[in-house]
Amino acid sequence: MARPLIVLASTSRYRRELLERLHWPFEVHAPQVDETALPSEAPRETALRLARDKAANVATHFSGAIVIGSDQTVDLNGVALGKPLSHKAALAQLQSLQGHTAVFYTALAVNGPALNSIQIDCVPTTVTFRNLPTAQLEAYLRADQPYDCAGAAKIESLGIALIQSVKSDDPTALIGLPLIRLTSMLASAGIDVLGRP
Repeated sequence: MARPLIVLASTSRYRRELLERLHWPFEVHAPQVDETALPSEAPRETALRLARDKAANVATHFSGAIVIGSDQTVDLNGVALGKPLSHKAALAQLQSLQGHTAVFYTALAVNGPALNSIQIDCVPTTVTFRNLPTAQLEAYLRADQPYDCAGAAKIESLGIALIQSVKSDDPTALIGLPLIRLTSMLASAGIDVLGRP
């Protein structure tokens, strides 16, 4: 029996590398979704909506496939931080995070033929940042260039030096794809990543 097709509704290399850890073949397809937050939308709700929309959008192109959508937002005292996209914006984000605690919301959606409805969940990660001088922040940005990461902090790289502590139920959530939750959701969709189809 053929393995069910898994499609990752993301072009993020971080999510692709995380999904590769499960040793299950998958395809990648870019979702056509406007990632702009809605007016008055809380960061957690933005992440959940976008994860759901990405999975639903890509599912229209792959009949019978299991589609995984994900999105991450950062909540700093009620203010949402997205992808900075530039050095200037990344520095401003990191300066605002210095000495503060933020919550990274990583939302996950799984859409598949064995499900009555789309599965959706959100894994929060609480991150406390060190208080570092601007020169060190600049050095980090030159080294990692994290302009495609919400909050401009890549914990899987040199960004770990920016952080004082991390609290989460899933260590992969902060990188962009919560694999502990995902394996449970895939099991509900009929995929046992430790078994054989």
